[in-house]
Amino acid sequence: MIALQDILADAASGHMPQPGAGPTIVPQPSPRDAGVIAFTAHNVIYADLDEDWIRSRLPDGDLSAPLNPPFLMELEEAMGRKVNNIDMLAVAAPCVGPPPIELVEVTDAAHPRVRRAHRYRDDVRVWTCPGGLLVIGRGVAARWEVAIEVDPSSRGGGLGRTLARAARHLITHPLWAQIAPGNAASVRTFLAAGYVPIGAEALLVPPSSFGRHTP
Repeated sequence: MIALQDILADAASGHMPQPGAGPTIVPQPSPRDAGVIAFTAHNVIYADLDEDWIRSRLPDGDLSAPLNPPFLMELEEAMGRKVNNIDMLAVAAPCVGPPPIELVEVTDAAHPRVRRAHRYRDDVRVWTCPGGLLVIGRGVAARWEVAIEVDPSSRGGGLGRTLARAARHLITHPLWAQIAPGNAASVRTFLAAGYVPIGAEALLVPPSSFGRHTP
């Protein structure tokens, strides 16, 4: 059986699921991670539920149904989880050379931002710079994910774009970003930093984790 990790690796290399086929239903990559990813005309559902139950709740030929509220609400009820947000999912290739900004890594495991990051990701690393913060860690299906924060007083000068670009210099693997579509400034930031939109994702998180922040 194909795994979500394989689907994401193919997508990061430019090989998307076949449009018009699916949905593809795969097991959860971990107890923490469950959700739905909508690629172009192809949905991937990763949830430890009966496959026949899932398919029976999706109208034939309706490619939008897996990310629509009626189906997501049924997943919530069946799994005892909540959909935190529907995010734009983007990916970027790594870059060679040093990052374009000087960063200081936070190594104190008790740092509040480090503790919070560990709730959602593994192998977390955090860097700071004047006015900003950069987090990289392994998230859904062990993919490398990036999140950035820019202080209100430092916004509007390109720091977010620089941090998003810097992240690509810090690891040697494709880097994923989950971005709230309504946050137009963040969308523009990641596009300008070379991240390519490939779909949308709804994460189903335990109630205790509801309110997860995305870039």
